[in-house]
Amino acid sequence: MITLHLHPLASYCWKVLIGLYETETPFTPNVVDLSDDVQRSALKRLAPFGKFPVLCDGERTITESTTILEHLARFHPGRAALIPSDPDVADPVRAKDRFFDLYVHEPMQKIVDDRIRPADEKDPLGVARARATLAIAYDVLEPVMGTRPWAAGEPFTMADCAAAPALYYANEVAPLGPAHPAVAAYLARLKARPSFARVLLEAAPYFHMFPR
Repeated sequence: MITLHLHPLASYCWKVLIGLYETETPFTPNVVDLSDDVQRSALKRLAPFGKFPVLCDGERTITESTTILEHLARFHPGRAALIPSDPDVADPVRAKDRFFDLYVHEPMQKIVDDRIRPADEKDPLGVARARATLAIAYDVLEPVMGTRPWAAGEPFTMADCAAAPALYYANEVAPLGPAHPAVAAYLARLKARPSFARVLLEAAPYFHMFPR
């Protein structure tokens, strides 16, 4: 039995949830409230840094969203092949997965984290660098997403699982705007995808916690 320890608002949890819903893999969600000392301690026993998501599959405990999706592709492939079996086709999927995590997701989180910091601990230089990284990422994506339906081409893959939470939250803190219509259209397709629409619906009761 697979158990996913998560929070419905956590962006990297979204990435894994989309993969689980796409493959129709049965799992048990365990929502963890990090403000609860008992729940936080239990999570840290599984993952010492206390970060989401954490997937338990029998005796295996897997952390980090990409590693979890790789594990699912290997041991629970399900209905959809989120990572193609052909290495030459899989490599671009993995490359785009890293692109969205490193150059969209991470700078987005830097901006969000700064918003919830105390006034005397703000990092304006770090935020400026994060915004510059996002601007470059948007520019890189624009011509690419104007030529394909999904991040790595025709099929929906792990790359799109990574793109959905990254772009959704990035657009909240650094709106795409008129200069990136292809990326905005791609984000609209992601939001309309049943797997991501389900994730957004489950997250809706917690959106008031997001520092807009």
